[in-house]
Amino acid sequence: MRLSPLGDEVLSSRTNFKWRAVDIAVCSVIGVASSFVFWMADFIPHDGLQAIFPGLGSLFDGLWLFAGPLAAVIIRKPGSSIYAQLLASLIEGMMGNVYGGALTILSGFIQGLGAEVVFAAFAYKHWNVWITMLAGGFSGLLYRVISFLTDLQAFSFLGLYAISYTVATAISGVVIAGLGSWYLYRAIARTGALDRFASGRAIRKKIK
Repeated sequence: MRLSPLGDEVLSSRTNFKWRAVDIAVCSVIGVASSFVFWMADFIPHDGLQAIFPGLGSLFDGLWLFAGPLAAVIIRKPGSSIYAQLLASLIEGMMGNVYGGALTILSGFIQGLGAEVVFAAFAYKHWNVWITMLAGGFSGLLYRVISFLTDLQAFSFLGLYAISYTVATAISGVVIAGLGSWYLYRAIARTGALDRFASGRAIRKKIK
């Protein structure tokens, strides 16, 4: 790994994107741990917040979006965002929530896909806070757009509620799922827990 003139971490062109056992294990841990955050976030009084102002409750949506970006910046291999986000949503659905199991799993796939698309656009080689924030934001944007086709058909896509809802979800994705995941990854890497990953070693080298 090297640093580009812009300061972001760039993986070598010879990087092996084949998944190792440790990649699967850590990505699974991220998914399982995230599922409990997802489940607890279900208890936030979103309806009450939406009543105060349309879209206000969606400022917390990033709490359901962070697993994908976090897994990606740590594992840095194709499929990590979808895997972690989908696993977290699957377990959340198994624990029970008001949204239903099938819809929860579908949402997880869409959210993971949104983040995956952004990292894929940079060929899984460029890693910095801005790309991670973009991934979190696009994850929220794609999820919210699709949701108007699955469970929010009663609302006009161009109406005030839909627009404010979508903007709030995207903002939450940028801040919580993007910025939050980036700094959470860096905090974990500083402990040495990620030394088996290029992402973790890069942070430890900077410290030394």
